[in-house]
Amino acid sequence: MGFVKGIFNAAADPRLFFLLAVISLAILVWKREQVASNSFGYGVLGCLAIFFAFGSFDANFRLIVTKPDNVPIVGLIFMLVFFVWYSLREGVLNDRRIVKGEGPIEKAESDRVWVWPDLVYIELIALIVCSVVLIVWSIVLKAPLEQPANPANTPNPSKAPWYFLGLQEMLVYFDPWLAGVVLPTLIVVGLICIPYIDTNPKGNGYYTFTERKAEITIFLFGFAVLWASLIVLGTFLRGPNWNFFGPFEFWDVHKLEALTNVNLSEYIWVRALGRGLPQAWYVRELFGILLVLFYVGALPALLGKSLFKGYYEKMGAARYYVGVFLFLMMMSLPIKMLCRWLFNLKYVVAIGEFFFNI
Repeated sequence: MGFVKGIFNAAADPRLFFLLAVISLAILVWKREQVASNSFGYGVLGCLAIFFAFGSFDANFRLIVTKPDNVPIVGLIFMLVFFVWYSLREGVLNDRRIVKGEGPIEKAESDRVWVWPDLVYIELIALIVCSVVLIVWSIVLKAPLEQPANPANTPNPSKAPWYFLGLQEMLVYFDPWLAGVVLPTLIVVGLICIPYIDTNPKGNGYYTFTERKAEITIFLFGFAVLWASLIVLGTFLRGPNWNFFGPFEFWDVHKLEALTNVNLSEYIWVRALGRGLPQAWYVRELFGILLVLFYVGALPALLGKSLFKGYYEKMGAARYYVGVFLFLMMMSLPIKMLCRWLFNLKYVVAIGEFFFNI
């Protein structure tokens, strides 16, 4: 059992955890015909249930998972897996019908409106089930109320509510003005812009994948791989002093990882060129500034003439540049995370004179 737990603890390393999440998404998309089977979907849910049942026998695992704050996240993991699989399954089934010329099932049933008695029965059963779950939940799990706030006794780790854990995790890799203001704003603005950027009428009102391959893959990467994984990392794998811990690892408050985070300017001037850092900030951070300008300014144009040429021609200049800018902002998060994990890179641009860091 110790060997099995060691494997899970090793897989919880953020670098391997993120890699496994990306590989899982790639397999999900590539082998979607096999993934769409009922045996695969319910098999994955069964394996997930076995994992949590197996982990419940470990004191460290049980202490983390059964916390009243964390129990809803366990349920959300099952719901996330189920609904991602279910939506992909429905898309594959509709794609098969479209190939045969039958059209999606939603279009075939568009003239039907289930009201009485089917809809009323479903709503009544859902009401009863939800009420029972909430009553049992409130009896079995104590409300996670702690002592009154005391500035002399800060919880370790001090965590935000689960729906803000993704933002709290982003604060590890970005400056607060970016992780707390700019990136969340871009998330909201990006969601607002989607209907105006993506005007493809295919896929509206029915499940599909073949007709919206790139759009669905990008969404799954941003939502499931990035946002959901950050919540899981922050909930179950971030322990005292905001260190990473495996699911079966004891949360030792004395754990200290010997890390030296280095800015890009130090990598270039000190380590590569063997010189001291220039005093003038615009000289010291010149390479980082040029890299950022290339990423947000020149890279969209280069992609529009090469990899994304088809999208540029189909969408037009305005919609293309807005869309690719939002896409690159989303990709900046995994890029910065990997740079921190692999190279201990702290900031690409670090202008402490103006409290401006990227």
